[in-house]
Amino acid sequence: MPAHLTLEDIGRLAGVSRSTVSRVVNQQANVNPAVRDRVEEVIKRTGYAPNRAARSLVSGRSGIIGLVIPSRVHTVFDDPYFPRLIQGISSAANETRTTLSLFLFQSEREEEELYPRIITSGYLDGLIVTATRMADPLLAQLSSGDLPVVVVGRPDVDGVSYVDADNRNGGALAADHLCGLGYQRIGLLGAPTSTTAGVDRTTGFVEGLARNGRALDPRLRVDGDFTDSGGYAAMEQLIEQRPDAVFVASDTMAHGALRALRGAGLSVPDDLALISFDGFPASETSQPPLTVIHQPATRAGEEALHLLNALIAGAEPPLKKILPVDLVVRDSTEPRQP
Repeated sequence: MPAHLTLEDIGRLAGVSRSTVSRVVNQQANVNPAVRDRVEEVIKRTGYAPNRAARSLVSGRSGIIGLVIPSRVHTVFDDPYFPRLIQGISSAANETRTTLSLFLFQSEREEEELYPRIITSGYLDGLIVTATRMADPLLAQLSSGDLPVVVVGRPDVDGVSYVDADNRNGGALAADHLCGLGYQRIGLLGAPTSTTAGVDRTTGFVEGLARNGRALDPRLRVDGDFTDSGGYAAMEQLIEQRPDAVFVASDTMAHGALRALRGAGLSVPDDLALISFDGFPASETSQPPLTVIHQPATRAGEEALHLLNALIAGAEPPLKKILPVDLVVRDSTEPRQP
C-alpha cells in the first residue's frame, strides 16, 4: 500500500464514506460498532497513519500528553517505582490511542528554562507530573495555568487533580502489624519529609501506634532519602538505639537497611523485625522476603492517564483518586518471642 493513503482511500477499502472514517479516526461515539471494527481493521492492515496536524485543526486536540519527572529525581531508572508507573501510563495511553511524551530534566536550571516552553508549545493536550516536592514552584505554576494537569502523589496546593496511594493508611497498617506481633521498641526509618508521601506515611505510622496505645520514641526515628544508600546509613544510626522492630518507608531503603543489619551481625527477624512500604518484586526475593505495605504503582499510572483524559474532555478540576494499599506478610516479621 502507498504511504500517502487518504481518508477517501480508507473509506473505499472499508466500503464507507470519508466522514465515517473521520469519525472513527477521531474516536467519536456515533459510529456503528460493526462499521468501526471494519474501518479499524483496514487501518491496521494498511498501516494508515492520520495526519496529526490535520486532526488537531479539526478537534482542537493533538492526541499527545506529556509526562514530567522533575530534575531532582536522579534515580528514575534505578528506583523500581518509576518503571511501573510509566508502564501504567503508557498502557492506558495505548488503549486510548494517546501519544505519550516523556520529559526528563538534568538540572533545576534546565527545568526552569525548558518547562515554560513545554506548556506553551501548543502540542500537548495535558500533563502528568510526578515526584514533586512540597512547596514546589513547578506545581504552583501548573495550578495557575490552563493546561490540564494530573499529579501522581498528593500535592500540597489546592485545586490540582491527583492520583495517590493511601500512604497514611499504609503507615497505620504497618504500626498495627508490628504492635499486634508484640514488639515494644518499634522504630521508623522514614521517607523524606519534603515529600507528601514521606509525611503521610510517617503520620499514619504515628497514628497507628497511638491507636495501639504506643508512642514513637524520637530516638527510634531516622529519616532517609528513598535510596538504598540512604537506607543503609539511616539503619546504621538506628541500630545504636536497639529497636526490636522497624517500619521502613520504602522497599529501596529497606534493602539498604538489610545490608546494614547484616554488616552489624544482626538477623531479621530474630534480632529485629522489618516491614517496608511498596511491595515491588525484589521484596519477595530479598533475604529474608520482606513483609510489605503494597502500593499499586502501575494502576496509579493508569488512573492518572484516565483522570487526565477526563480533564481534557471537559471535566471540572480538581479530580482525585486514592488507591488502597494492602499488608502482605512474609518472613521478615513474626510474633515477638517472650
